[in-house]
Amino acid sequence: MIMYLSMMLTAAIVSYAATWGARLVGNRLELFAPIRSRDMHSSPVSRLGGLGIFAGVLVALVVASQSFFVKDIFRGNTAPWGVLAGAAVIVLVGVADDLLDLRWWVKLIGQIAAALVVAVWGVRMTIIPFIPEPIRFDSDPVNIILTTGLIVTTMNAFNFIDGLDGLAAGVAIIGGAAFFLTAYWVHRTAVLLDRSDLATLLTAILVGSCVGFLPHNWFPSKIFMGDSGAMLIGLLMASAGVVSTGQITSGLYDRVNGIPTIIPIVLPFAVLFLPLLDLCLAVVRRTAVGRSPWSADRGHLHHKLMDIGYSHRTAVMLMYMWTAVLSFGGLAFAVYPWQIVLALDLMATLGMGLITAWPYLSRRSADTAQ
Repeated sequence: MIMYLSMMLTAAIVSYAATWGARLVGNRLELFAPIRSRDMHSSPVSRLGGLGIFAGVLVALVVASQSFFVKDIFRGNTAPWGVLAGAAVIVLVGVADDLLDLRWWVKLIGQIAAALVVAVWGVRMTIIPFIPEPIRFDSDPVNIILTTGLIVTTMNAFNFIDGLDGLAAGVAIIGGAAFFLTAYWVHRTAVLLDRSDLATLLTAILVGSCVGFLPHNWFPSKIFMGDSGAMLIGLLMASAGVVSTGQITSGLYDRVNGIPTIIPIVLPFAVLFLPLLDLCLAVVRRTAVGRSPWSADRGHLHHKLMDIGYSHRTAVMLMYMWTAVLSFGGLAFAVYPWQIVLALDLMATLGMGLITAWPYLSRRSADTAQ
């Protein structure tokens, strides 16, 4: 745990300093985000924050490759460097989009290219989680296609929820923390000669990089992460998920005291539920009126929360609470009896639903009273 936390701290410090530098460069060169009708900000803000997050990831991975215990992850394994190479590609694509406003199909090609780099030289999805038995694919082309599709989907999901100050970074911190604790606990408890794990390292570095970035991005934001930061978060989260699901048939989860095999299936979906839900709703909403799924609008979940009466900060905090309930509610299945966890999760979900709808219900009650 000490080494993982050290890498997390390294990523946080580097990300904080690099984001501060990106702020200075962005402000000096006036590389500001355009103010559009759907945006929540009203003054020019730089969108180079993704460079700060990437700097934290880059330095932490390089330090990890030379550090006690975690360097074993890199021994004879190209996966960490493949993930880093894919991250570099998507950051370049994201910065180009932030500065030049690329056409949607050009950005999609860039996303596919970055995901292919990860799939070819990094990690590959060889298993589709399924109950009662996971489905295994032994074909390299199929594995690459599955991995690429998952990474592209996750990148777009995180890109879609990046609409309020601190939202995407905070969601990544909370969901990544749940993912990190699960991956660490599994490897710490299992009987293994080597307990180092790439998924644990990636989530630790991701959380640290977002922690370092968040102070600059908290409302009112001094810098945005832009597409480069949001897509980078999605790529890292998806890569960690691919590593975890690949361990299902190894028996690793079965050997850990009390943890069911379903956990690596449930947890990634729980962590990514809000981004994926927002992505699905956006695709349905836009295609239903004959628009491109990638065309921007003001219909995302965070927009709806503000429309019913939440302030900027409270809308972000509410999304944080939902992420915590879903992520740690999924994590709890690994520790406690599923009947108890399911009952508590349902109660928490119901409570969060009432909290979310409270401004709307209060306004309707007031209208009815009049």
